[in-house]
Amino acid sequence: MRAEFGSFYHLHDKSLAASTCCGLACFVARARDPARWQRACWPAERVYCLGKCYGAPATATDTARPIIRVDASEAVVLRNVAARRATTLGTYRASGRYDALERAIQRAPEEVVAAIETSGLRGRGGAGFPTGRKWWSVFHQAAAEKFVVANADEGDPGAYVDRFLLEDDPHCVIEALAIAGYALGARRGYVYLRAEYPAAQVSLSNAIEEARSAGLLAAPLGGGRFSFDVQLEIGRGSYVCGEETALLNAIEGVRPEVRARPPYPAESGLFGRPTLVNNVETLAAVPWIVEHGGDAYRALGFSTSRGTKVESLNSLFRQPGLYEVEFGMPVRYIVEQLGGGLRSGSLKGVIVGGPLAGVIPPWLLDTPFGFDELQAIGASVGHGGVVAFDERTSIPDLVHHVFDFGAYESCGKCTPCRLGTRRIEQIFSRIVSTGRAGRRDGDEWRELIDTLALTSLCGHGSGLAEFAASIVKHYAGELASCFEP
Repeated sequence: MRAEFGSFYHLHDKSLAASTCCGLACFVARARDPARWQRACWPAERVYCLGKCYGAPATATDTARPIIRVDASEAVVLRNVAARRATTLGTYRASGRYDALERAIQRAPEEVVAAIETSGLRGRGGAGFPTGRKWWSVFHQAAAEKFVVANADEGDPGAYVDRFLLEDDPHCVIEALAIAGYALGARRGYVYLRAEYPAAQVSLSNAIEEARSAGLLAAPLGGGRFSFDVQLEIGRGSYVCGEETALLNAIEGVRPEVRARPPYPAESGLFGRPTLVNNVETLAAVPWIVEHGGDAYRALGFSTSRGTKVESLNSLFRQPGLYEVEFGMPVRYIVEQLGGGLRSGSLKGVIVGGPLAGVIPPWLLDTPFGFDELQAIGASVGHGGVVAFDERTSIPDLVHHVFDFGAYESCGKCTPCRLGTRRIEQIFSRIVSTGRAGRRDGDEWRELIDTLALTSLCGHGSGLAEFAASIVKHYAGELASCFEP
């Protein structure tokens, strides 16, 4: 990273040892430990998620583990996390792993890509883009050099599945990257890991060295036809780096702003070369698909949402933790059966997929859990964080927190995002402190929502607009009293 871009990052050269999280899951749980929450609000350099939302409000020193359970007919992603922890090469190979890489190399590359397409796997990082289509796009690029990248910048406050996959099953991600490298003609892969996951950094570093020592990385495979290696890159604290083009800029050492598209990373990505970017949970499904076949994966789930998804339930649930489920069940089942409902208070709403997503009110909990079905009600599968909140969180408080987060984490490239998010935060700051704002403020915040939706270059601004639109739609009564006539 060039020195002049160091100021872009919030956690550049900062120790996380004494950090307290001020992310969304910790915000809605602030009443559980008000003193801890107050400590989270003081630092100038904030930490918006430590991946400990099941114990929120959380600190960096918390060591508790969440419930980890598979509620699907097949354990695809959590198979080495729920039943056992495969933190070493020995434990990973003892359960038959790296067999998928061996099988892949015995096939033609296009057969591997076809299996991913057949599976119906969609990206688990937020956008839900068909993974097979991404792979084919890179496959068809005629280039001497290509890259595959694991997006491990799990920044959505409320989600922590990637954290436990990386800590407990790091070789799964390495194997998946190697499979992708073989299928797409790439000889180098990168893992971009957020700084807030120090234990995952240790686990991944050890796994990469183990794989190299065992001749699985940086050595000829498949009779000398293929060689692949992985490099670990550590982030420095920036939510926007979870967006794939900003992440590529971060790896290159330039200012990690979002790139205009086209061209897309599949055509011109890392260092201008064709690049596949998949998030950790997406990659974690790849070895299973190669072993069992695309049709077997497609048999799980429903409609256009195939396979399984891991949901991260926050600390207000009676049973917070990681649950691997098949698509198609009602959101109500996740909230009331898996989560056991709330510990105290009545449910006021659920945010699925992080703060840049629509809020699901209680009367829409019977909506099937699927990409298209949630989108139809203005919500999102997103990255899989399920953050429930009760009546102790007012809607103005929630809007203020989300837009304060949005303004703090904006990269600044889009003027409506850079200035509009802060302006909305200021409007709701006044409401939180005095109970009211002016009618013109109400008109302005609605205009800013529309502008964010229409002009944002990436999902940061448009996601904030989706969140705000759901608030206007579902909680209009509570908002109406906030703006003076």
